[in-house]
Amino acid sequence: MTDQAGSTVQAKAGDLTGPLTPEGHALLDILSRHLPGMASGAAEHDRKATFPLDAVQRLGADGVLGATVPRELGGLGVSSVHDVCLAVKRIAEADASVALSLHMQFSRGITMSYEREHGTDTGRALAERLLRLMGTEGALISGALKDAGVTTELVPADDGGWRLTGRKILVSMAPFATHCVVAAQTRPASGPPLIASAFLPADAPGLKAPDNWNGMGMRASASTEVVFQDCPVPAADVFLRGPVGVRNDAAMAGQTVSSIGLLGVYAGIAQAARDLAVAGIARRGGQPPAAVRTLVAELDVKLYTLRTALAAALTNADHHAHRTTDDPDERGRLMMAPFQYAKLVVNRTAASIVEDCMTLVGGASFTANHPLSRHYRDVRAGWFMQPFTYAEAVDHLSAYALGTDREGSAS
Repeated sequence: MTDQAGSTVQAKAGDLTGPLTPEGHALLDILSRHLPGMASGAAEHDRKATFPLDAVQRLGADGVLGATVPRELGGLGVSSVHDVCLAVKRIAEADASVALSLHMQFSRGITMSYEREHGTDTGRALAERLLRLMGTEGALISGALKDAGVTTELVPADDGGWRLTGRKILVSMAPFATHCVVAAQTRPASGPPLIASAFLPADAPGLKAPDNWNGMGMRASASTEVVFQDCPVPAADVFLRGPVGVRNDAAMAGQTVSSIGLLGVYAGIAQAARDLAVAGIARRGGQPPAAVRTLVAELDVKLYTLRTALAAALTNADHHAHRTTDDPDERGRLMMAPFQYAKLVVNRTAASIVEDCMTLVGGASFTANHPLSRHYRDVRAGWFMQPFTYAEAVDHLSAYALGTDREGSAS
């Protein structure tokens, strides 16, 4: 990375201002060519609640949809969660809805790369197939995680495969995805139910993803519901995990790696709001009132706090992600707690920054078409993202602090 004078600048792990790996540099270089156009269309897509498919397809043509796919499978080979989060942040500065959607794609590449190395024989084969689709065919893969009231289930089929039934909500880019990965539980004829993930093409029989998203925020993300009605799923297209309801601290490592980059969305919203407000004050000229100068200084303190807390958690996640020979339960706990510290800091601080920026800009920011109005609505989505919700995070972090987060500890 170089500065404007052409001197080499060494990105630091603690500031979230530059990529740490050559692959991260390559991804940021590609994104820099697309972000101005994406930013110019963000307001219109927000107003109409339309997914910017053309922009996403242009990113795909430049290899971005395979950013986290290993090079040997056709991708860019980005594996650092720090660099993934930074890329998500830069996209969010242009359009948070696109960043929210593409994080799912980036996350899929990282988690499937791990599955390809460490999963079961069936899991490794399926993971490699997904990665090749992303890396060589531009597959756009949505993630259906949140059940709508009733548990989504896989029931054994007569042909040795499964039948999937359920309904998911908040599935970003679902109407435009080529494939979908669905969190489910098995309902076997015998034995305990298992946690599972099913992989389906978008045109699978019984799968419906209507383009009817009308959210308060993230309006261009196409975060619709998806309905599965007796969808056939071959046995080879199902990842089988552990038993339902059994504590699994080791799984928190994968949850951290797959989800921590999403915090870049809200860091990007905060950065975009701050830049807009400060640029507006600078254009007015003259010496701003003392209260305005104070608020501007406080904005940058808050933004620095947000970035450094997030960068520290990302550094921790990158460190432990590769320590696969460590005790798996302890590794999961050591990754999840800093993730949740950072998540609470980001959620609180990003929202506070946007509110301060609205104060600086004044009443114009309260109109529906103002960029800060969009940022105000979009930033609130962070509180709903798993893992964890606020109440769950409080339970987890208090147990971690008190030493009651381990199996067999006194309750």
